[in-house]
Amino acid sequence: MATPTSLLSTPLWHQPKSKDKTKLNPKRATTLIIPRLLRPPLRSSLLLDPPPTKEAPQKLNFSDGIMDLPWIHWISPNFIPAKPNLNSIIKVKEDYDSLRRRQIKAETQAWEEALEEYKELERIMLEKKLAPSLPYVKSLFLGWFEQLRDAIERDNKEQRKKSRKNGWGHHIGVLPADKIAVIVMSKVMELLLPRSLDRSVPLVQVALTIGEVIEQEAKVQAYLKNIKKSESPEHEEENKDSTISREESLTREKRVSAMIRARKIGEVQKLIRDELEVKPWSKEVKAQLGTRLVDLLIESAYIQPALEQENDASFVMRPAFRHSYRKVSKEDGKLRYAQGALELDPLVYQGLDCSSARHAVIPYLPMLVPPRTWNGYNEGAYFCLPSYAMRTRGSKDQQNALKAAPRKQLVKVLEALDVLGSTKWRIHRRVLDVVETLWSTGGNIAGLVNKQDVPLPEKPLTNDLEEIKRWKRANKKAKKANSEMHSLRCDTELILSVTSLLSLVVARKMRHEEAFYYPHNLDFRGRAYPMHSHLTHLGSDLCRGLLEFSEGKPLGKSGLNWLKIHLANLFGGGVQKLSYDMRLDFVEAHLREVFDSAANPIHGERWWIKAEDPFQCLAACIELAGALRSMSAHTFVSHLPIHQDGSCNGLQHYAALGRYAPEAAAVNLITGDKPADVYSGVAARVLDAIKADSMKDPAIRPQASLAKILVNQVDRKLVKQTVMTSVYGVTYIGAREQIQRRLREKGLIDDEEVLYKASCYASKVTMNALGEMFQAARGIMSWLATCAKVITTENEPVRWTTPLGLPVVQPYRSSKSIRIATSLQKLTIKGNGDKVSRQKQRTAFPPNFVHSLDSSHMMMTARACQSAGLTFAGVHDSYWTHACDVDTMNRILREKFVELYDIPILENLLEEFEESFPTLQFPPLPERGDFDLRHVLSSPYFFN
Repeated sequence: MATPTSLLSTPLWHQPKSKDKTKLNPKRATTLIIPRLLRPPLRSSLLLDPPPTKEAPQKLNFSDGIMDLPWIHWISPNFIPAKPNLNSIIKVKEDYDSLRRRQIKAETQAWEEALEEYKELERIMLEKKLAPSLPYVKSLFLGWFEQLRDAIERDNKEQRKKSRKNGWGHHIGVLPADKIAVIVMSKVMELLLPRSLDRSVPLVQVALTIGEVIEQEAKVQAYLKNIKKSESPEHEEENKDSTISREESLTREKRVSAMIRARKIGEVQKLIRDELEVKPWSKEVKAQLGTRLVDLLIESAYIQPALEQENDASFVMRPAFRHSYRKVSKEDGKLRYAQGALELDPLVYQGLDCSSARHAVIPYLPMLVPPRTWNGYNEGAYFCLPSYAMRTRGSKDQQNALKAAPRKQLVKVLEALDVLGSTKWRIHRRVLDVVETLWSTGGNIAGLVNKQDVPLPEKPLTNDLEEIKRWKRANKKAKKANSEMHSLRCDTELILSVTSLLSLVVARKMRHEEAFYYPHNLDFRGRAYPMHSHLTHLGSDLCRGLLEFSEGKPLGKSGLNWLKIHLANLFGGGVQKLSYDMRLDFVEAHLREVFDSAANPIHGERWWIKAEDPFQCLAACIELAGALRSMSAHTFVSHLPIHQDGSCNGLQHYAALGRYAPEAAAVNLITGDKPADVYSGVAARVLDAIKADSMKDPAIRPQASLAKILVNQVDRKLVKQTVMTSVYGVTYIGAREQIQRRLREKGLIDDEEVLYKASCYASKVTMNALGEMFQAARGIMSWLATCAKVITTENEPVRWTTPLGLPVVQPYRSSKSIRIATSLQKLTIKGNGDKVSRQKQRTAFPPNFVHSLDSSHMMMTARACQSAGLTFAGVHDSYWTHACDVDTMNRILREKFVELYDIPILENLLEEFEESFPTLQFPPLPERGDFDLRHVLSSPYFFN
């Protein structure tokens, strides 16, 4: 007879039934009546639970409490109450199932709901014989919907009649015509909305986008249809007539049932996906299908002037979209080729505003329940939407390397993704109210884009060629600024749209609905990103200010101090470079402004607007004011994420590899009284060099005149971006463009030609100063680039394995163009060729390798923080947790950095290269110092 302990080690639904309950342990055993609600359904968890029946409830025994139920751990620890009892567990099951159903509906019915909306609008219009009052873009869509749907249906019928179909003919019927119509309209407008300047987008981009979305939706619907079919009562009868034998059918059903009972949902999905045998669509098919649908849209969608323009000669119905060609030029100004484009009629734009983005784009929301655990390359995250652990961007080399890696090798990486995906977020309602108020009154404040365009300069009434030339430059500049602002407005509207939808979730009464989750995956280097795009903590200050942790924790004494330091960091202006004590003093000196910002953010003194990160600063003011005004600041429950950021993290990793004390000190790997500022250090060297040049004779030293112009413009901000990106492979051209933007912002150089020359000169001086300060880092970069150069002589991409076991393959290959015929024109589709791009492989390897190291450090920290009971979020080299847990996280991230570099990283890399390419000769390892990396453990400003 099984003991109570062994009973609990098996799944609840596999426990044996016993008539004599006393045999289990009469003194300790507790008998619970578990209703059907708590028993796992014999259907896939992706579908709704079966309706309750009149079966007698199942009696089950256990001795170690409710938390020992395997079922509980299947649901997710995030949903388990602190003191569970039977009633609360039943409520948890109901709540989780409700949210899970909503999540699956959101993933599978986003386009279905949009379609139903247009059908309902169409019905109302027919019944009442008038169009309902709609936003402009919705009214356009409603006018185009019926015509486009009918055109797609006609095309589908014609293709079915043909013995030899066109390349897209097999795929135009994979979805109902009305759903395809909604997808085409939404995706086309999504691509065209940000482009207010040229009002066109390359046809190949539109076609491929439409083809990819239709392919994804078709796979989702086929997948769900397959599940429902396999679990329907009629399925057994259908199998009798199939080619599958009775034995094979029973074996399959037993496998599926067993996996469902064991809650191996990932395996069920994989089995069904495999049996669907749905091959990926080729780029050619997607381009042909997308182009044909664009062609039908052009034929179906029309626009006409407003009624007040009836007497105008232009009152003619005309196509809303046009297929055109635009010139694409090389940098030398010579015509390279004419590119096919889809163009939106200017009349459409006259009625559009940035709020149209809310109605035209259908964004997927973050998840309402914790993402599925990652169990492989394509097993995890969303329930139904295609999910991949890595964004391989079509690189077959990377896909094959990841699929070939043993599951055991990827455990740490996948577990880190699960940690990042399990973080519970919610909308900061008070910040949202402020944002919406400021946006509704025109924006142009606290970093919000101006909702009004820059006025175009009037054309001068003169024949002066120089004045006309200046006007043309100013006019072009104003139009470019307006185009960029239009794009930013659309982005802001999308963020607010998603935020508003999520705030409705947060506003619900039930505890479990006060949260949403961001599933994460990796880029090919191993850096983690949320799979949702429009509103995440990786976004702008606006996005970050609108988000906070769903679960709060009491501040405690240390947490109160970290909250104040966090506020000082967000205010910026150099305050973040002071010592911790001075940052605390800064906040204490501005408490009146903090309270005013929290109480009256719009009509008060608005101190928070002066911050470098205004909306995050506002959130911190609200949090600190709430804590200080509470009965006890130390017991105040805080939801605000507190950031700890690396000090020029790329250089920190190079300093750890090189082990030279001066470089380590420059990036805070050594204890100091205040943070070392590498940007100020480089700026000081640049200023010394420019001052020296300015004293020379321009006749002998031509740069002297440029140095005299720049001598009063060199500061930390001028060189910061170049220093940050130097370790990530910034080129001389990139550095020049960065510095040119900073000089233009200062506005002290009006002449564009002088500005260009000054930028060229300043970028050279900056790069030289960097090389002098970080010689060891330069040596390692050079060694990495040389190794890549050696590898590419074999026409092989550079590949390596990160310290956490993630295989990385650089995707850079020569481009291969494919010309395909479509219904509108011949399209050129670019793909990877057979030869690797030797130049790109060489220049990209050093920054990509360092990115793979900083991602390893972040994932090691994430796993350790979860083990310590901390909430953790990571943005590359910025780690977030509750204020009360910052000290613990600081200890962990330093320990993990030392643990990472206790590994002989460069030695292992060289050994891996030599094993992979035994016939090649690699250069010896670069020289390194003897700096003791354990100093990091006591360095307060390593991350701060």
